[in-house]
Amino acid sequence: MNSEEEDARIREGIAADPDTRELSAAEMAQLRPLGRPKSLVTKQAVSIRLDPEVVAFFKAGGPGWQTRLDAVLRDYVRAHS
Repeated sequence: MNSEEEDARIREGIAADPDTRELSAAEMAQLRPLGRPKSLVTKQAVSIRLDPEVVAFFKAGGPGWQTRLDAVLRDYVRAHS
């Protein structure tokens, strides 16, 4: 948290800059949060050792390789349940 002096300097800087202004409480309330929306389904972080060939295969598909690997494992579980 900023001290009162720091807040005062920040407000002075905002007031001195003709290209910006301080947002009102109503404008602040309308801002969207940063980042990804919260998922309804949470995942569990695990540490797993895989053969290098398996990792290379999924990484070769580009970004999202962990999601693809998860899908393959999910399909396996469904097929063997």
